[in-house]
Amino acid sequence: MLRPSQAIMPKNKNKEKDLKYKKPNRIGRFFRILGPGLITGAADDDPSGIATYSQTGAQFGFGQLWASFYQLPLLIAIQETCARIGAVTGQGLAGVVKENFSKKVLGFVVFLVVIANTINIGADIGAMASAAELVWDLPFAFYAIFFAALIVCLEVFVSYKRYVKFLKWLAIVLVAYIFTALIIDHSWSEILRATFVPHIQFNFEYLFIITGVFGTTITPYMFFWQASEEVEEEIANHNLAQKGGKPRGVKKFLYNMRIDTTVGMIWAQIGQWFIIITTASVLFKNGITDITSAADAARALEPLVQSFPNSGQIAKDIFAIGIIGLGLLGIPVLAGSAAYALSEAMGWKEGLYRKFSQAKGFYAVIILATLVGLLINFIGVNPFKALVFTAVFNGIAAVPLLFVIARINGNKKILGEYRGNKLSRSLVWFTFVLMAASAVGLFYTLFNK
Repeated sequence: MLRPSQAIMPKNKNKEKDLKYKKPNRIGRFFRILGPGLITGAADDDPSGIATYSQTGAQFGFGQLWASFYQLPLLIAIQETCARIGAVTGQGLAGVVKENFSKKVLGFVVFLVVIANTINIGADIGAMASAAELVWDLPFAFYAIFFAALIVCLEVFVSYKRYVKFLKWLAIVLVAYIFTALIIDHSWSEILRATFVPHIQFNFEYLFIITGVFGTTITPYMFFWQASEEVEEEIANHNLAQKGGKPRGVKKFLYNMRIDTTVGMIWAQIGQWFIIITTASVLFKNGITDITSAADAARALEPLVQSFPNSGQIAKDIFAIGIIGLGLLGIPVLAGSAAYALSEAMGWKEGLYRKFSQAKGFYAVIILATLVGLLINFIGVNPFKALVFTAVFNGIAAVPLLFVIARINGNKKILGEYRGNKLSRSLVWFTFVLMAASAVGLFYTLFNK
């Protein structure tokens, strides 16, 4: 890029013309900024997210649509905090907890994220296999094993830079829900009212699903993944020699990170909003209030292709592509965040920028977590019911993790001048209180049914 002083007095007209073509491309620069934040946001709408948002749309119509709007500032605040922690300290969340909290806190934090992620991996693999069955009539077991093996190979043997480019494009698959929602006749005034005016019911069924909605949106694996991926990004950009070192150019990096994170979280919530609208309009209004299979969920996309022959099958094909694509995006994030957490806690070398031979323990966790998740699918659990249960479990598991993140965010000793400002600290603590209240309300209604 030319400096302004170089462009003031060109020697001849040809050079003047050349300078015009060397102006920075703002659109290209914007897309180059997008990375961990966009990937994390897209992974937020993984198969568990699609199933949970579909279930709330089918069961409550537009009744929980407000969550999409009011979660957005909370989600941005949480993910910006996690990303900032990684960028400023040069470590992932588990590494920061290890240095500043007791071994009990560290063990509890790592245990929660590893267990939650492994269950989530199992549910997502099952959903991908069930979705694939809608398209090609092959055994569930074949698909489950195939997808697990594919994901492990991609994450272990493909370089981080190349894999990131691949992951970015998978974020597009949510467009099918947007198109479907836009071609259906709605009462948009009703949708806008449901978006901005919260509707709350104090009963187990409502609190179970809303806890799942929060749990699959503000979810443990995203906390750990984005913190560690910001460190990977710093290493890739040569702002950091190795994890745990002192990063260079933090202010500029944080500026780009906030753009990336904001875009990623907005995209995640747009996806959630349109999935709920689509399933509420297609399923709830037609009396389908309980999604028990991939075929049930796929019916939400039928209006998109209803003018074509065999529209039901085409809808299933689109749904399958979406579930498989987002599974390929989400499962590596789940396995990777578990590997970061355990490796940092154990003091192992870790990072997707390392080769397998350089971080055997790190990659072993990825392989083992994926394998255990695969095995969960052979204990007789309904794949789509498991997705919603996983989201609820994440909603409960996120509560103590948010407490720890809030403590770090306000700690000058850890973050120095980059400690969260008043707005950031307030939003993070509010998210903790809100999700804790949701979990407490869920258990209260469960035992008082």
